[in-house]
Amino acid sequence: MTELVQPGPRDWRFWEEVRKLPAFLRRDVLVMLSYRAMFVGDLLSLLIQALLFSYIAKLVDESVLPTYNGQHTGYLEFATIGIAVAAFVALGLTRAATAVRNEQLMGTLEPMLSTPTTVETVQVGSVMLDLVYVPIRTAVFFALMLVVYGLDFHWNGLIPGLLVLLLLVPSVWGLGILGAAVIMTFRRGSGSIGLVGMLLALASGAYFPLALLPQWLQSTMEATPMAVALQQIRDALLGGTGWHGVALASSKLVLWAVASLIVGLFAFRLALSRERRLGTLGLY
Repeated sequence: MTELVQPGPRDWRFWEEVRKLPAFLRRDVLVMLSYRAMFVGDLLSLLIQALLFSYIAKLVDESVLPTYNGQHTGYLEFATIGIAVAAFVALGLTRAATAVRNEQLMGTLEPMLSTPTTVETVQVGSVMLDLVYVPIRTAVFFALMLVVYGLDFHWNGLIPGLLVLLLLVPSVWGLGILGAAVIMTFRRGSGSIGLVGMLLALASGAYFPLALLPQWLQSTMEATPMAVALQQIRDALLGGTGWHGVALASSKLVLWAVASLIVGLFAFRLALSRERRLGTLGLY
């Protein structure tokens, strides 16, 4: 007779942690709906960016733009992908740190971390809304650019491009957790994290080709995860390469993701341990 394998304590603990995630999502959705001006302002910022870059495109000499799979592209197509990825990275960097800061200000950080909820669950829960909202936001932005400006993309590259974008998530999240550790320790720094996101966007070729940078800086920036992701997404959507090259980009992004998560989680646990030892976890 075949014996039924009963789930062990670790299995039960895992599923208990997973069941907590919808509660984080529900909380953040309610908070977002209670601050409608912020939500509307975010959508307006997309409209303003679209308008701004449409005028910048008229000033750019498109002959300096790189080709993708031998195909030339317009600056607006080039910048649209850069804007979408840069916004994705900026939200990912700031969300984890902002969540910790908000919990500090509301006085709920210490009670939440005193519950039998793992640090990993708290961190994943803090970005649950973004995992739903950011793809919708990105889709709205692309739809807006397509309808208003009639941009030309190779839609066979959409799924490969989305896969690369998803592979970028752990790298961004790891840096965001590192930022959360800084916020937990110093109670300040959210503005600096936003500045880091802006510098990453500028230095990874979101708004202009990396070939315009000095050679030593160009070589360094081309190896960053955001630059790797941008290159592959543009190859897929602007050059029509499809799945070609995704494997190479994926391997690079996985290495970055592992390193980023290890550093971020270690820093956060170190900061949490320090605050508990000093008894200052509840201070803000």
